[in-house]
Amino acid sequence: MPRSIDLIRASKLPSNMMQFAARGALSVPPDENIEILVHLAKHNQVFGPLARMTLAGWDEKASLAAASDPKTSREVLEYLVSPENLRPKLLPALLENPSIADSELAKFAISASAESIAAMLQSPRVRASTGVLDSLRSNPYLKRDDVSAIAKLLDGGGTAPPPVAGSGPNVDEAVATKAAEPRHEPAPVASDEAGEVPEEAVSAYLAEHAEEITAEQDKPFQPVGGIVELLGADYFPVSEMKELSEMATGPATASGSASPASAAAATRSAPVANVKTHAHVEPKRENTMQKINGLDVKGRIQLALKGSKEERSILIRDGTKVVALAVLEAPKLSDGEVEKFALQKNVLEAVLRHIPLKRRFMKNYIVVRNLVANPRTPLDLGLGLMKHLLVQDLKNISANKEISETVRKLALKMYKQKLDAANKK
Repeated sequence: MPRSIDLIRASKLPSNMMQFAARGALSVPPDENIEILVHLAKHNQVFGPLARMTLAGWDEKASLAAASDPKTSREVLEYLVSPENLRPKLLPALLENPSIADSELAKFAISASAESIAAMLQSPRVRASTGVLDSLRSNPYLKRDDVSAIAKLLDGGGTAPPPVAGSGPNVDEAVATKAAEPRHEPAPVASDEAGEVPEEAVSAYLAEHAEEITAEQDKPFQPVGGIVELLGADYFPVSEMKELSEMATGPATASGSASPASAAAATRSAPVANVKTHAHVEPKRENTMQKINGLDVKGRIQLALKGSKEERSILIRDGTKVVALAVLEAPKLSDGEVEKFALQKNVLEAVLRHIPLKRRFMKNYIVVRNLVANPRTPLDLGLGLMKHLLVQDLKNISANKEISETVRKLALKMYKQKLDAANKK
């Protein structure tokens, strides 16, 4: 008799049974159940979102057994180790599973989060793999101690002690791990003009990311989403610029052919033209863009750390990861700015992943809510943060068509659970 997974692959299972399968409710062995869910999550457009939501909340013990077993199908292991699906508690088992190729771990290492890096540097397999360590060196979340540890391991100094790993499975503990770092956790400053940023803060960031800065030093400013989206279509008012040009030359022409009285009248009207010019042109904004466009990566990082609110609002969109992340380390950065960043769709995924790693940001409920409500927020991050939301926000998110269906369905489920719990009291 064929297994359920074979029937599903051959599209021979009835629709009602497919729904049961996507909920993990078929009477099959645990290993086959998770294989069915992963297959649906990756290949089925109708039941895939439900299967992904089921996997996100799948029994931890069963998930750990699958992550540890070399006999688990390759498709399942690749799904579990991918950054968008990873559950942190499964990572140590996945790292040691010989059925996961080093090439998969190397791909994971490039964008691994801070807590995942710590787990990787404690893994005997990773510490012995030159390829994985080499990929890990390009990760933007590396701390100075991580860089030193990797350098020693690559030089053959395998006895170098690994950094202490955060053992927590959730975002809160990841925040605690990152917040424990003494360097970039400055007290918020009331305004852009309140105090100077110490050079030590800038030097520390430059030193910590020296290798990445060197690799990207000639990369020009390229905002995520493009320059028109950054400045707005009305920033390029062609017809208005033509008007301004005519206004600028009009008085001079008139003065050459008209009477002295007319020339005097034209002269008196010149200030009015100037006022109108300033009403349409934004010299400050244009100067800021020119300033940023003229800077290399190191210059943009310094501006991100020391610049104004307007400069940070532009640099957070920088397509160079090390520059965009520098904005989040700026001592003058306000909570209001972070609230806006958390909701932006035109920033790098790395920016959205970095925000929850700062305890100060995660104490702000609006930041948490905005991250969950942002369609660009990675699925694993959004699902992990959802448990912090209030009932009304869960309801709003469940109805937000811009967000992933997986997130919406889980929000609706949690909303109903919290509502039932409240009604029982």
